[in-house]
Amino acid sequence: MAVTTTDITEDLIRDLLREQHPDLADRPVRLGARGWDNQVWRLGDDLAVRLPWATQSADALLRKEHAWVPALAPRLPLPIPVPQRLGEPSERFPRPWIVTTWVPGEPADCAPVTRAAEAADTLAAFLTALHQPAPAGAPAGRDRGGPLAGRAEGFAQGLASATELGLIREPDTVRAVWEDAVAAPGWTGPALWLHGDLHPANVLTADGTLCGVIDFGDLFAGDPACDLAAAWFLLPDGADRFHRAYRPAPDAATLRRARGWAVLRAFSGLHIGHAGDHGRPGGKSTWGPPAQAALRRLTATVHR
Repeated sequence: MAVTTTDITEDLIRDLLREQHPDLADRPVRLGARGWDNQVWRLGDDLAVRLPWATQSADALLRKEHAWVPALAPRLPLPIPVPQRLGEPSERFPRPWIVTTWVPGEPADCAPVTRAAEAADTLAAFLTALHQPAPAGAPAGRDRGGPLAGRAEGFAQGLASATELGLIREPDTVRAVWEDAVAAPGWTGPALWLHGDLHPANVLTADGTLCGVIDFGDLFAGDPACDLAAAWFLLPDGADRFHRAYRPAPDAATLRRARGWAVLRAFSGLHIGHAGDHGRPGGKSTWGPPAQAALRRLTATVHR
């Protein structure tokens, strides 16, 4: 449900910039994308303005990005949107907003990876660099990164709904992946920095491989299995090369948990894709195919 009642327009953005960051106000402004939480507007060639529009939680997520992402960005081998300015709520627009760097590329749900080996190595290098111990006071995950057993009800509902809609043909095999993941030993290492939302719409591609990662609103510290799930969504030839390149090499328990997180992510993609296919609000047809592909890869591991 949309919670921003103010119409977000080019004129609004220019007025906000004049009020709070006048040195940026004369740059060209044009719509970039309408995301799940925020609208993104291009600001010249190298910057973007992100304004919350569709969820109440977006305010805190933007402030979190502004507080933590600039310190992480220099060590990451892929471009990410780095916050440059913070806009405070005002009479003109009653919510916070940020100015970030612009990352060029196409979302992987629209332009999938075709150079699988290169993409696997690139993703491994990115997550190896990101997955470092987080400091005390780092944010916790909203509903991710904890024990999978706590998501059992969500799994059951997601499986039942997707099966009823005809989106899953082998529910018992999907259940086997999940049950194996839940039975895996938990993470006992330090809480590591995680992106937390590595689905294909938040990973950018160019020339068939990865070229950027966006939307760090779910950044948190926890179990790396949550992020390692991304390999089954992004890499057309499976995750084995990625897991060999990632450091330190994930143990068997971590990979089992990662499969469970990937199943949950797939359910979300299936339902959002189905809603898009039927013209429902919030639906995105491009989310369905990556989710279906991920489930095929995940269930193939059961048959090995």
